[in-house]
Amino acid sequence: MVPLVVASLITMALVFACLFSLRRGTIITQRFLETAEALLRKRDYLGLIAVSNRHPEAVARITARALDFATKNPTASPEAIREVAETEGSRVATSLNHRIVFLADIATLSPMLGLLGTVVGIINSFGVLATNTTQPRPMLLAHGVSEALVATAAGLIVGIVAMAFYAIFRGKVASMISDMESATSHIVNMIAAQHQLRRPERSRVLESD
Repeated sequence: MVPLVVASLITMALVFACLFSLRRGTIITQRFLETAEALLRKRDYLGLIAVSNRHPEAVARITARALDFATKNPTASPEAIREVAETEGSRVATSLNHRIVFLADIATLSPMLGLLGTVVGIINSFGVLATNTTQPRPMLLAHGVSEALVATAAGLIVGIVAMAFYAIFRGKVASMISDMESATSHIVNMIAAQHQLRRPERSRVLESD
């Protein structure tokens, strides 16, 4: 029962942590999207990098990374810019999934811990039967087995709760990743398109020099 109590406490801590951290505002906000689009139309790339660094959203970090790469590599292709954004986006998606994967682990291990507790309890019950000859055997066996089955019930309860919240958070993470990919694709396409327009301008300037 001690490991199951620890598992239940960890489950509660993870649930509260996920409820606090798995919010759409940590991934994307409408305010940042509107600001990013306005600055991109003005071609104020340094201003957008500064704004992105001040915002904590995941899309802001991806935008800053892609735009920083584009400004430092004027000859980079749009595919290279998208690859940088996709790499950063994959890192964010992995981080989101890692926050909930421990709930799935607890949901798998808790019933097994409960079953182990039941087996150990039954073994102890038969040990008591072998040494205690004064009390009725059926009463001793029933009392020991009932206590042992508590471990199984506790393990199932912890596992069911952990799996239920894992399923809820898994759907939420999938929705957040989808929103992130959609917003990132929109911003990166704007960056890539303007970056592509700037390359011929540089080529003409170099030729005139």
